[in-house]
Amino acid sequence: MRVFLNLSLLSVPLFAAEAQQRPAVPEHIKAYCIDFNWGEGGVNGFARPGLWADADPAQHVAWYKAIGANVIQTFCNSCNGYAWYKGGPTPGQPGLEHDFLTEVVRLGHKEGMLVLGYFCAGSNPKWGQENPQLSYGYPSLPHIPYTDEYLAYFTNEIRHAVLKTSVDGFMIDWLWMPDRSATGNTWRDCEKRLYTQLMGKPFPEGAIPPEKELEYGRRALLRAWQAIRRAAKEANPDCIIMLSVSHLDNPTIADSPILQEADWVLNEAGDLQRTEKGKRMIGPKTRLITCLAAWNNQDPLEIVPDAVKAGVGLYGFCKPPSPVSSLIPLDFLDTPVEQLKGDQRNIAVLARAYRGR
Repeated sequence: MRVFLNLSLLSVPLFAAEAQQRPAVPEHIKAYCIDFNWGEGGVNGFARPGLWADADPAQHVAWYKAIGANVIQTFCNSCNGYAWYKGGPTPGQPGLEHDFLTEVVRLGHKEGMLVLGYFCAGSNPKWGQENPQLSYGYPSLPHIPYTDEYLAYFTNEIRHAVLKTSVDGFMIDWLWMPDRSATGNTWRDCEKRLYTQLMGKPFPEGAIPPEKELEYGRRALLRAWQAIRRAAKEANPDCIIMLSVSHLDNPTIADSPILQEADWVLNEAGDLQRTEKGKRMIGPKTRLITCLAAWNNQDPLEIVPDAVKAGVGLYGFCKPPSPVSSLIPLDFLDTPVEQLKGDQRNIAVLARAYRGR
């Protein structure tokens, strides 16, 4: 098991210097992500370790600048469990040519853009393979119970990434309980112990009443969130935590203190209904963001104007176009939107809004 980083060994002036270079948090969030999570060759649908390891930081920053983004969301670690920067507690993507995240931060700041990384809370095949007793295998579904051991590992990753790369913050994705379809409706001993730890009662012999499982789930997610938030803010008090939620009305997260405490909350589903519900569930200082992506099938000509009018931030993501290319060509940006489909349509509409058109 990895140990926590001893913060007392770090020089305090590090953050004072970095804070002077960090762009201001924008009034209107215009974010995008080239998504390194999904691709060919992985054991479970995630990108194989090392896919796009030749990604060029300068080219990526130029791409985000071209669409008018003021927030780059890229990766600390991607879902395959390997890092996108060098010198951290987890190995970098095999064959990583550049100190990618660190360089994107440096170059992005020069262009006046904030740079956020990424961590997946509930799924990590590397962790599942190395710790079979603490994970329900390693499917491309949430499969990790939030045990003491896992939270020690995960928060150590967060501390290191924030300190090592000077990233402005990170997205937390898949902050969900293990998917019971992935567990076969069974419970590993480690999660039975966690249930007892959080509920103050022995794990039930028979079936768990749904209301008790929900209560346990909400407690486990809140404890995990508190550990994540504490690690980030200890590493950098100004660290932005962007919580991605694909179902804001899911009972394990709806009306949770998590939504009150997050710096930014992304309605990944992108629909107007959940975005409206989200306004009532977030904290007074939390920024709400909506999303355009292939999976949520939202109409950008509806979502973007509504978000601009309501003061909701904008965000989009897409995976790289091929195993040999990590960037989508932008030769379609001036094409009439009506002639575009899918990711191109989403990007073109966002770029028009981001560039004031």
